[in-house]
Amino acid sequence: MSDLTAPDIELAAVEVIREVLTHQRRLRDGGCTGRVCLRCVRYHLDAVRGTMESGRRVEFVLPAFPTKSPNPAKVLGTLPDLAEELALRFLNTLCERIAEIYPPGAVIRICSDGRVFNDLLGVRDEDVSGYAEGINALIGRIGATHLEQFTLDDVYRGAGHQDMRAMLSAGHAPSIEELREEVRAGGAPLSMYRGITRFMVEDLSGPSWTGTRSALQRRCRDLAYQVIQRSRAWGRLLDELFPTAVRLSIHPQPCATDKIGVLLADTPDAWLTPWHGVAVQTPGGYTLMKRAEAEEAGAQPVYTAGRATHYVLERADDAPARSEAGNRSRP
Repeated sequence: MSDLTAPDIELAAVEVIREVLTHQRRLRDGGCTGRVCLRCVRYHLDAVRGTMESGRRVEFVLPAFPTKSPNPAKVLGTLPDLAEELALRFLNTLCERIAEIYPPGAVIRICSDGRVFNDLLGVRDEDVSGYAEGINALIGRIGATHLEQFTLDDVYRGAGHQDMRAMLSAGHAPSIEELREEVRAGGAPLSMYRGITRFMVEDLSGPSWTGTRSALQRRCRDLAYQVIQRSRAWGRLLDELFPTAVRLSIHPQPCATDKIGVLLADTPDAWLTPWHGVAVQTPGGYTLMKRAEAEEAGAQPVYTAGRATHYVLERADDAPARSEAGNRSRP
C-alpha cells in the first residue's frame, strides 16, 4: 500500500494526469478546453487513483513505434534514428516527472504495432524485427528505465508472422462493415480514417508504385479500413492484457475518452510521428519534418558511424512554424 493518505492520493492523481495532459494531442473541435482539460482529468482520475491506492506504479500503454515508413521521401531508412531517440527520451522524462509527484513512479509500455499491419504497408517482417530490436537498443543506450516494449511476438510466441496477424484478427477484430458505419457517422472515426488514408497514400507513393494517383487513393481508402480494423484488434487485446493501464495514443483524441492523445515531438503537423519523418535541428530546437521537405529547405544530413541520423537546418526562417508545447494548436 502507498504511504500517502487519501487526500494526498487524490491530489497526486490529479497532478499526474495534468502532467500527461500538458502534452495532449487534441482532436480539432474535439471538445477539450483550457491548457489542461478538466473533463479529461476527471475521466482518468479513478484509474490513476486506484493504482496509487495500491502503491503500484502508474502504468501507461502506448501503441506506437511500429516501423519506419516505406517511402524514402519521408524517412532516412528502416531503422530507428534520432527522431525515435528524442521521442523515447521525452516519454522517459515524462515518467521521471511523474515519479517526483508519486514516488512509486510510472512505466510506459510501448506496444509496437508494426507486426500488426506491416503487410498492408508492404513492409517486410524482417524490417519490423530490425526496427523493434533498434527500439530496444535505444531504450537501453539512453537509460530509459521507465520504458518497456511489447510486441505481437510476445503474445503468440513461436507462431509465424502471418499466423500471428490472423489469430489477432480472428479473436479481436471488428468487421469492416462496422467500421464503415462508424466512419459514415462522422466525428472522430471519420477524422481517424481520413488521417490514416492520407498517411497510406504518402507511404505507398514511393518509387515502387507505378499506377495512377487516383488508383493509389482508391487502394489506400480500402487499406485504411484494414489498418483500423487490425489496430482496433490490437487495442482490444491490450485492454485484456493490461486492464488497469491508462491508454495513450499517438493520434489526436476527442475530449474525455478512453485514450489520451500525446504529442511525441515538436512538429507543426499533429499527425506526423518519428517513424513518418526525420528529426531536424534548427536554431530554435528540434522539430519533425518529412525527409524531402527537410532537404528542400536546405537541411544537411548528420552522420553517426556512417549512417544518417538527422538533419541540421542552419536558418531559423527556413524551418516550418512549430506548435506550442503540448500541441495546443490543432491538426
